[in-house]
Amino acid sequence: MSFDVLTAEHVGFRYADVPVLNHVNLRVESGSVTALTGANGSGKSTLLHLLAGVAQPTEGTIHRRPGTRLALLPQRTGDIDALPLTVTECVQIGRFTLRRRLSREDRTSVMKIMQRLEIAHLARRRLRELSGGQRQRTLIAQALVQDADVYLLDEPTAALDTHSRQQVHELLAEHVATGAAAVIASHDPAETALAEHTIHLER
Repeated sequence: MSFDVLTAEHVGFRYADVPVLNHVNLRVESGSVTALTGANGSGKSTLLHLLAGVAQPTEGTIHRRPGTRLALLPQRTGDIDALPLTVTECVQIGRFTLRRRLSREDRTSVMKIMQRLEIAHLARRRLRELSGGQRQRTLIAQALVQDADVYLLDEPTAALDTHSRQQVHELLAEHVATGAAAVIASHDPAETALAEHTIHLER
């Protein structure tokens, strides 16, 4: 039985008095995929950040079911390259909490997803040494290794080849099959076709 984990009601957002989003309504159900579509500049990334709580709407309300765990994969992550992280360390961030050290189960989950996304052989490489596709697979692994109720993904497979996109879609389908929800901003018709619900944003 599905239930709402995230809702947005009449949400609007402005950058320096310039409207980016206007009256957006959205329901995200457990065990479902929602696609956000629209031209560049239509506010897809902004809406994902609002849903994640990184930013607050200037109009309307966003409600998250109490206890909902969110995982956000932003589109722009250039700042992380300045950190001297290895691939393994970057993925492990997805399992990190302030309350405890990484467990054996955490480390196993990290290794499994690295193997699934074919980056295990890059374990000791620094992020800044990776190709664009390798780096993106690492960041996707960091997001999907989290034990989240909702995965908010901004253009997750834009830099990936067909084989890697299929791997990501299979992992997403497995998460959704266990009751998680995914909200994906994408221009890829094959990716948006995975969704039960589509929200098209106008500029």
